[in-house]
Amino acid sequence: MVFNVRESTRTVRKDFPYEVEVTDHVWIPMSDGTRLSAKIWLPENTLETPVPAILEYIPYRKNEFTALRDSLRHPYFAGHGYASIRVDLRGSGDSEGILYDEYLKQEQDDALEVLDWISKQPWSIGSVGMIGKSWGGFNGLQVAARQHPSLKAIITLCSTDDRYADDVHYKGGSLLASDMLWWASTMHVYNARPADPEHVGDSWRENWLHRLRETPPFIEEWMRHQRRDDYWKHGSVCEDYSAVRVPVYAVGGWADGYTNAIFRLLENLQGPKKGLIGPWAHEYPEMAVPGPQIGFLQECLRWWDQWLKEEETGIMEEPEVRFWMQEAVPPQTHYDYRPGKWMAEEKWPSPNVQNEIYYFGENILENTPTEGIERLKENQQHGLYAGVFCPFGQEGDMPSDQNIENALSTTFAGPELQQDISIYGFPTIQLKLISDKKRAQLAVRLSDLAPEGTSKLITWGQLNLTHRKSHEHPEDVPVNEEFEVEIELDAIAYRLPKGHKLQVSIAPTYWPHMWPSPEEASIDLVKCAESRLLLPLYTEPDKMAAVTPFKQAETAEVLDREVLREAGRLREIHHNTVTGEWILDDYSDEGARRLPSNGVEYGSTNRNIYKITEGDPLSASIRCEWTLTLGRGDWQTRIESISTMKSDEKNFYITSHLKAFEGEEEVHDDFRTFEVERDYL
Repeated sequence: MVFNVRESTRTVRKDFPYEVEVTDHVWIPMSDGTRLSAKIWLPENTLETPVPAILEYIPYRKNEFTALRDSLRHPYFAGHGYASIRVDLRGSGDSEGILYDEYLKQEQDDALEVLDWISKQPWSIGSVGMIGKSWGGFNGLQVAARQHPSLKAIITLCSTDDRYADDVHYKGGSLLASDMLWWASTMHVYNARPADPEHVGDSWRENWLHRLRETPPFIEEWMRHQRRDDYWKHGSVCEDYSAVRVPVYAVGGWADGYTNAIFRLLENLQGPKKGLIGPWAHEYPEMAVPGPQIGFLQECLRWWDQWLKEEETGIMEEPEVRFWMQEAVPPQTHYDYRPGKWMAEEKWPSPNVQNEIYYFGENILENTPTEGIERLKENQQHGLYAGVFCPFGQEGDMPSDQNIENALSTTFAGPELQQDISIYGFPTIQLKLISDKKRAQLAVRLSDLAPEGTSKLITWGQLNLTHRKSHEHPEDVPVNEEFEVEIELDAIAYRLPKGHKLQVSIAPTYWPHMWPSPEEASIDLVKCAESRLLLPLYTEPDKMAAVTPFKQAETAEVLDREVLREAGRLREIHHNTVTGEWILDDYSDEGARRLPSNGVEYGSTNRNIYKITEGDPLSASIRCEWTLTLGRGDWQTRIESISTMKSDEKNFYITSHLKAFEGEEEVHDDFRTFEVERDYL
């Protein structure tokens, strides 16, 4: 994860309607005696004229790790007449307590007390909005469902309504190997950093050692729940959309891993709602790549003015959904900009989208069904060129040319298009299959084959076939019997030009996005009317609503920073032709910086190594390494961690090794092993 500030086509605002006063550290007391740390930006003269408030509530450390990105947005809101509050979660940053896991009830309970506190401050009129990306987008929805009277509206970015089916842990009932251990190891080291002695005083070291001892590796709890049980239902607002009654603005990007939830929220929320989807990765739209960036903070102000100040801004008179229709581009592992155009829909589901049906023929997609049986190719190394599950916009994040992957899967190409087509929504694959194993999986890719021969990934999906009927109640795959499945691919907007072809690729493997089944499964695709692609196409694009132009992106001035070490990225694939082993080595040096405003120095490096051997699903292994530094002057700390995962036919085996150093003195060394049975995986 990288919280860098990239140059973009933004304007830096230095003059605002209000002067801004900043308080770097304020204690917010909880009812159990724990104190949460907040940074607050206030417009001038709020004691004479109280204002509405905007809350961001996340565990990523306001003093240094998100200080640069916070400086772009919170002063901007305050400069336009809002109190802007950034709170470290319990057990993170300068806040007291322990962070035991993601999205616990305790986290929501604390948020309600924070809202109580804000509403009682002399600078507050008692009207609060919540904004957040990723974790902050998740808990914005979750806290909204708790219905605090002071919370009037939220903006949720890059988030999910379903913690099991659409998050970093499992996808389609399959273990999301590329990210499950990586994210757990990330949070393990993030939580291991100490509070700032300048804010918490001499108790920092005692509190740090307590945090190191008590904060668990989240991976253990996540792996105890391999199906959609009550653990994942907690915090999933899809369990009861009616609980979210405040206005919701849901925002994401086609390059992000969390776009699907926007469509479900638009379809199911009953209150005021808006959707916005750009070409962006996992980042705020005024800074995100691929561009174009937009004036998102101005858009936020229109939302806040409408719901927190009760001013009529016209935002609710505009179409419910605005999205970027992406034009076809050659495959690259990084894009600064994706060509396309803004479009709008009055609602979702759209009456302007109809499915076009394609059937599977002899390596082709046809308009009429054929009959026959085709054995799907199985190669354990299939998927190494898929890119990352949730791109942050780093170089190397995006999928490579899919021709390499297509050779490792069973691929069907459609006819050459005689006219442009526009895909919008969820492509769906329906298949009739025969498997020789009771544990099996499928990955499906939809690609754009250009006339020059390049293959660009459009969207993809995967399914644990034991979850074909239910993520909550998996069951064995019937052996040597026909059965039917449906795989919904990730939502997308993509325009294919005349002369291009569609490609559908199917395989029982997708490493490292999908942890392999215990045995290689021979799966036959039964070609018939029930095996088909449902492609959501515009039928009458002239009915699209008018699009209100976005303003030029602008932000407040970013904090000064000194670069102590430049950031860099390597993402390499190695193949041992003697042993058949494949290695994906993903290394990210996230750089090191010093913030002159508080003197804090911080930096990190991360290496993730994914190994697998041809023909051997039990050879799969992952190793995640982290080094984080944090300090100021003579106060210097370092965190090192190594986390690993492997499996046999029956169990997963996980290790977590965390070390902490004060200067060069080792103050903590904890090595844990964890074993858990495979549950239909």
